Amino acid sequence: MPACAAGSVGRFWCVFVLTASAATAQTAEPVPPTIGADDQAVSKQVEVAPVADDRAIANRIQRILRSTDWFQNPRVSVRDGVVFLEGTTKTQAHGRWASALARNTKGTVAVVNRIEIDGDAGSTFGRAGEEFVKTYRQALLLWPWILIAGVIMLITWLVGRLFAHLARRFLASRISSSLLLGVIARLFSIPVFLLGAYFVLQVAGLTRLALTVLGGTGLFGIIVGFAFRDIAENFLSSILLSIRNPFGTGDLIEVAGNMGIVQNLNMRSTVLLTLDGIYVQIPNAIVFKSTITNYSSASCRRANFAVGISYESSTTRAQILVADVLKQHPAVLDTPEPLVLVEELGMATVNLRIYYWFVSATYSPIKINSALLRLTKDALLGGGIELPDAAREVVFPRGVPLVQMGDGQGEKMSEHPVPSDPAEEWHSATIGEGGLRNESAEVSERSKDGRVPEAKENLLKS
Repeated sequence: MPACAAGSVGRFWCVFVLTASAATAQTAEPVPPTIGADDQAVSKQVEVAPVADDRAIANRIQRILRSTDWFQNPRVSVRDGVVFLEGTTKTQAHGRWASALARNTKGTVAVVNRIEIDGDAGSTFGRAGEEFVKTYRQALLLWPWILIAGVIMLITWLVGRLFAHLARRFLASRISSSLLLGVIARLFSIPVFLLGAYFVLQVAGLTRLALTVLGGTGLFGIIVGFAFRDIAENFLSSILLSIRNPFGTGDLIEVAGNMGIVQNLNMRSTVLLTLDGIYVQIPNAIVFKSTITNYSSASCRRANFAVGISYESSTTRAQILVADVLKQHPAVLDTPEPLVLVEELGMATVNLRIYYWFVSATYSPIKINSALLRLTKDALLGGGIELPDAAREVVFPRGVPLVQMGDGQGEKMSEHPVPSDPAEEWHSATIGEGGLRNESAEVSERSKDGRVPEAKENLLKS
C-alpha cells in the first residue's frame, strides 16, 4: 500500500490511486485457459487490489468461475485467506482448474475444493473420451520407446535361446535326465533375459525401477515359492526321480498303496497302469517320500502261503508231501531251495508256512499261488493228512465211519481215500488258472488302445 503524503493534495492523490485500482480490478474480465493444462492452466497470478480483503478475493474468484460457464452454482467463500470452493462441474479438469485459479490469486493461503463432479452418463462418457484421447497422445509420444524396447526384448529372447541351446548341447553327454538338462539350460537363459529387461528400463530412464527389478528377483522367487509350494515340490521331486531312476517305464511297482505298471513320469505326477487296467496318477512329491516296491528290479522273487494241518496228523509227512509238490512244479526254482516250515502251533491246527522262489518276469505270482495251494491240498488229503478248520468242525463227506463188530476186530474206513490215479489229479496249471504266464505284458498290450494321461512327456528311461 503506498504511503499517503501529508496535506490535502497528498490525501487526494492517495484516494485517487486506490479508487482507480479498485475500478480496474472490478472491470477486467478473465480469459479462461484451455482444458487439459491442469494446474498450469493459470500461469499468471490474478491481481487483487492491495487493500482488498477476504470478501474481495471471494467476489473476484466467483465472478471468474461464472464467466467460464463450466460450473453450476459456483460459490466462493474466504476466511483468513483460506478459499472454499463449492458447486458442480462436468469434468475433473475443470475442478483442478478452479483450484489452480484460487491458489494463484494473491492473498490466498490455502484452497479447499468442494466442487462436485456431475456424474451423469454423458459426462462419464465424455471423461472417458478425454482419457482415451490423452492416452492416445501419450502413446504417440512413447511409440519410439516402445519399439526400441520390443526390439531389445526380442534380441534378448533370441540370445537367451542361443545360450540355452549351447548349454543343452554341451551338457547332453554329461546329464542323462532330460528334465534336469532342460532346467539347467533355462538357468543359463534367465540371466540374459533379466539383463535385457534392466537395459530396457535403463534406456527408459527408470533406473531405480531397474535396480528394484534386479534386486527383488530373489524376494519374488521366495514369495512365488511359498505361494506355489506344492507345485514346486512336485517339480523338484520329478527332477530327483528322473536323476535317480528308482523305476523305469514298464516296471511293476507298488507305491502309496497303489500297485501298477509304470507308464511315464512327468513334471507333476507318476502314471501307473494297475493290473485291473486303470490309470492312476500319483503326485511326484508323494512318490518321492513314500516307500517304493519294485517287483521288476530283480529277475526272481520269493512268495509264500500258509496251510494248517490237524494235531493228529504227522507234521513230518506233511512237510515231505508239500516239498514234493514244490519240487515237481515247473515254476518253482530249485535254487534258492523251497522251504516248508512249522510257523506256529495254533489253537486248532499246526500251521505250516511254505516259501518258494519263481521268475517274476515270466510267471504271475497270484496264478502260481493258486496252483500250489490246489496241489498242496490234494497232496495232503491224498496222503492222509487232515485239514481241519479253526472251529474244529468234523466233516464226513462220505458218511459216518462205521466199525463192524464181527470177530472182534474192526476196520476203520478212511475219510480221505487216496485217489486211484494221482497222475490224473496233477496239473501244474488248470484252465481256471489260465496258465502261469505273467499278465503284466498282456495288460500293457491291451492298454495301447486307451489314452495314457500326459503320455507326451516321459522323464524315465525305458
